[in-house]
Amino acid sequence: MAKFLRNRHEHDPPVGELPVPHGPETGREHAHYPRRASTSYATDYERQIFSHLLQPDDSYTPEGVYWADLPFSQRFKFVNKVSSEESKSEMRAVWAMFKKDPLSPLSWYFRNSVLPGAGLLLEGYVLFSIGNLQPLFANVWGSCWDKHEVCDKNWVASVTYLEIIGIMFGQTGVGIIGDWIGRRWGLIQDALIMFIGLLLLTGSWGVTLQGWVILYAFSLFFYGIGVGGEYPITATSSMENAVSAGRLSTRDDRLHRGRKVTLAFLMQGWGQFFNQIVLTILLVIFNRETGGEPPYTEFAAQYTFRLSFAIVAIGTLWLVYYRTYKMKDASKHLDKAKKKANVTGYDVKSLKTTFSNFGGRLFATSMGWFFNDVFFYGNKLFQSQFIGVISSNPKSLLTTWNWNLVNVVVSLAGYYAAALMIDNKMYGRKNMQQVGFLVCFLTFVIPAFKYDYFTSPAGIHGFQALYFLSSFFNQFGPNSVTFLVAGEVYPTQVRASAHGFSAMIGKSGALLASVLYNYIDNKTKFLVVPWFGLAGMLVTYIWLPDTTGLDLKEQERRWQYILQGKPEEYHGIAIHPQHLSLWERLMGVGKSYHPDLDMKAKIRDLRAEWEERRASNSDAESAGLEQEDDDDEITPDIRNYFSGVQHESGSHSNEKLKGGAKPGSESIGSAGTEEVGLSEKPGN
Repeated sequence: MAKFLRNRHEHDPPVGELPVPHGPETGREHAHYPRRASTSYATDYERQIFSHLLQPDDSYTPEGVYWADLPFSQRFKFVNKVSSEESKSEMRAVWAMFKKDPLSPLSWYFRNSVLPGAGLLLEGYVLFSIGNLQPLFANVWGSCWDKHEVCDKNWVASVTYLEIIGIMFGQTGVGIIGDWIGRRWGLIQDALIMFIGLLLLTGSWGVTLQGWVILYAFSLFFYGIGVGGEYPITATSSMENAVSAGRLSTRDDRLHRGRKVTLAFLMQGWGQFFNQIVLTILLVIFNRETGGEPPYTEFAAQYTFRLSFAIVAIGTLWLVYYRTYKMKDASKHLDKAKKKANVTGYDVKSLKTTFSNFGGRLFATSMGWFFNDVFFYGNKLFQSQFIGVISSNPKSLLTTWNWNLVNVVVSLAGYYAAALMIDNKMYGRKNMQQVGFLVCFLTFVIPAFKYDYFTSPAGIHGFQALYFLSSFFNQFGPNSVTFLVAGEVYPTQVRASAHGFSAMIGKSGALLASVLYNYIDNKTKFLVVPWFGLAGMLVTYIWLPDTTGLDLKEQERRWQYILQGKPEEYHGIAIHPQHLSLWERLMGVGKSYHPDLDMKAKIRDLRAEWEERRASNSDAESAGLEQEDDDDEITPDIRNYFSGVQHESGSHSNEKLKGGAKPGSESIGSAGTEEVGLSEKPGN
């Protein structure tokens, strides 16, 4: 009998269950019948009607336990179960799409990965081309680019410096514009700047070679501004489009946000791949007397570099059109956040609050990017060494370009591996970045202390293996993660600014490498570079939080408490130790975490949003404007609860969830769309 009573509910019984007679609440109930204070804890009825919304099954167990609160073995089992079910769901959806239209999976990939990353694809093509063309220029116009007899050495060196400075300027400037005027304007102006820059590069020349170098350098600086702007704008727009505008929190955001952003970012690698193919074909065509081998003619050099830029200029012009006419809702998420904060221009208050509350995060994202860029540019140190040993014709550009192509393919494999694992809760962002830094450290430090052996014929193949290993783990590590987390860990109002600032500090690492490498020999470079990897690993471990599996909506919810000056009243999972850095935990940020208190607070916050949406729709109806749809995760029982209508015996309770539906799911596996499994709603 006692067991039977313990399984019943004294107060606020769930729908359909008769309450056990118990008399009035006295505050001295038996331990089996704890009193629920309605102002602090959710009732059983509230838990029942809100559980699908506030405790989704991809993050919570059926008992309402958050995945990060589970013991390690149970956590591992839970995460694998969710990942396995999601993978099967996506595979079924892809197969259904394929049966309906064999090309539909490719069209989905094009819309959701290629188009969001198109700007990065185009800039990756051009920036990779700059490095590939300089040896050609030095071979054909050696008196200028190599021996510096008719051109000033500083101007020739400025080609690299001005390119990087232009990128740094664009990263900070366009990042601020993206938060100030909007994401859409940032996207359009980036494409316009890159298009004009490509016109300048294509037509650049001068009455003297020195004049050409100067114009070429400034053209790269101008183009670099657009390139730099692509970093914060592409990252933030891809990230925010992973969350459906106006929705609460989606399964796709929690399970696939990192993948979505990384798939856009890796278009940079495809740009490098296509550039290498195009340059090789052009050089073979226009230097046909020798089949693309030296000596190279001025005619071949002129047509190769100009056509390589002209081809991508056409694609950039199309990008201007697409962003102007097809991405009109790119700023929608930002506009809603500003409206909620009653801000019209740049949110200076949020910027100051970000520095005071997230200073450790800003240090982690900027310095992690800085250390990574030193490695990214240091990776080229390997290639020049082993080509000279294993190639029968090391002076051939085609030989160098072919090895570049192999390395790009290895890098692309790293990009896709990152996209596959970056949302896995047992590995995720932070572990991926730390392991990547560690492997990069090892791949540089091993040859550093046995340099003569690894650069000799006996050890050259091991040297090659280390080279490709560093390329793979740079992408399957810090290069992909820094791009994602530099925007992900900050609030919407300043996300582009914070990402741009982090990217700018990171690019200064590339500037440091390009200057430093001019003053030390190759052996010394291998002794210097590895320690940046250890430093990056240390910064990641101490200051970088792990946001794997944490949806943006919950982070925004915490941010509202911070803006209101009451961060201690927030008790949600955004301050769970799993999602905080070691530094934040030591500072006591997570001491307010309390799942039970947070459940009731979530309901209050959700009700406030619902009432705000109703008021907004009422005003829109009066003005004859388009109304915002009510969230389709709001069940009739929840509407009745918010409206103060007495609930019935649960006839409508969670009707939408019957049959195993997963509300908010917008991933490949979601059903009910034109192409089976794919959502065509704006912002996805």
